[in-house]
Amino acid sequence: MSEQDAREAVIKTAQEMSASGLSPGKSGNVSARAAGGMLITPTGVAYAELTPEMISFVAMDGASRTGELKPSSEWHFHLGIYQARKDVGAIVHTHSEAATALACTGQGIPAFHYMVAVAGGTDIRCAPYATFGTEALAVHAVEALKDRKACLLGNHGVIACGDTPAAALTLANEVEALAAQYGRALLIGGVRILTDTQMREVLEKFSTYGQQS
Repeated sequence: MSEQDAREAVIKTAQEMSASGLSPGKSGNVSARAAGGMLITPTGVAYAELTPEMISFVAMDGASRTGELKPSSEWHFHLGIYQARKDVGAIVHTHSEAATALACTGQGIPAFHYMVAVAGGTDIRCAPYATFGTEALAVHAVEALKDRKACLLGNHGVIACGDTPAAALTLANEVEALAAQYGRALLIGGVRILTDTQMREVLEKFSTYGQQS
């Protein structure tokens, strides 16, 4: 994907994220890996107003390009994830309602349903709270995403990773649905958690599920 295509993909995904209600207002952010760094939504700009030249480039050493808009305040954890995870091509960060509510309790999403495996493991972890836009939050996020494609951020929101911005957004939607289901199950009570053995079977089946290239 060219840099221009990546800029357009980031905008399309950010606008879809906002329109879907996953991140109200100007909250959340979207990024894509690019040659030598990443492209990320700028801070404080409404998604509907974005144009390709407004997307910010951040180099792998954290440097921004002169003359471009300031990147999202959360660029630290986006960059930290790209540095730690060569398999990640794009990141979506949302403040979706059910998942954020769960994150505000400090809880992740256990294996209450086999679809939890969509995030790459036997559960979806919740990272400890740290102030937004800090290196501390980046460290917590990278740790919570170890061997995973998504995590919750304590008292904050959700991170979802994918090969493309569209794929990351799809996963963010999956996480929100799972969080809503888990929240309802907790209200009913007596939630049954699948065993690690059962989840490993699911993960094995997921590895060959669907149309394989």
